[in-house]
Amino acid sequence: MAVNTDKNSYTVIFAAVMVVIVGSLLAFFASSLSEKIKENERLEKQQNILYAMGVNENEDEGSVNFVSTDRVAGEFQKYITEQLVIEGDQITKDDNAYLIDLKKQETVAKAGKTRKLPLFIGEKDGSKYYIIPMRGKGLWDAIWGFVALDNNLVVQGVYFDHKGETPGLGANIKQRYFMDDFIGESILDGTEYAGIAVAKGNNDPTNEIKNDNEVDALAGATITGNGLSAMIKESVNLYKSYLESIRAKN
Repeated sequence: MAVNTDKNSYTVIFAAVMVVIVGSLLAFFASSLSEKIKENERLEKQQNILYAMGVNENEDEGSVNFVSTDRVAGEFQKYITEQLVIEGDQITKDDNAYLIDLKKQETVAKAGKTRKLPLFIGEKDGSKYYIIPMRGKGLWDAIWGFVALDNNLVVQGVYFDHKGETPGLGANIKQRYFMDDFIGESILDGTEYAGIAVAKGNNDPTNEIKNDNEVDALAGATITGNGLSAMIKESVNLYKSYLESIRAKN
């Protein structure tokens, strides 16, 4: 018997069957790939942390190349000498601190509880690095990054990324020319934790002045830049008590 495909009932039944089939396939693939996705996220975090402290595979002034995924676990173990979790007045060592989800910890803090703050200590070529992870809000969605400081709380490197900033504008926070501007800036203004502002019209477009707590803004990305400035300042203040202990040693 021929099927009448012009009937509305046929269209509804066909659509329902397709939804079930496609949904089942997506659920199957999501489940079967979940471990691989988690593994990729883990490696990406390690790459980002290492990039901030200058362990990368950059080939020229404009490239942003991470340590390759087949080498990153070994390089992470080599260069990251300590992973700490700061929880109120408590500081503990935790080799999996890099897996702490900052978004979930923000929810914990909003609920009135003490959040966990991961911090990474690295060593390279005889220098020590304190790498702070951070998360904030850009124009359209989340932005995040890692800032590596030396013993004097001067920036030695950064890595920034975003979920959905505008291509060619706010999305440029992950471009090399922008990230490199942060190197040499202090997060201190005198004795105050000022962070580093992404400033418009600071009369220093080549960012040669390194004691003004500012880098030049990205054209057409004011809100993303403001979000980045706020992210750095707020994150630095979250780690203030630990950073004070670093200053006290110098």
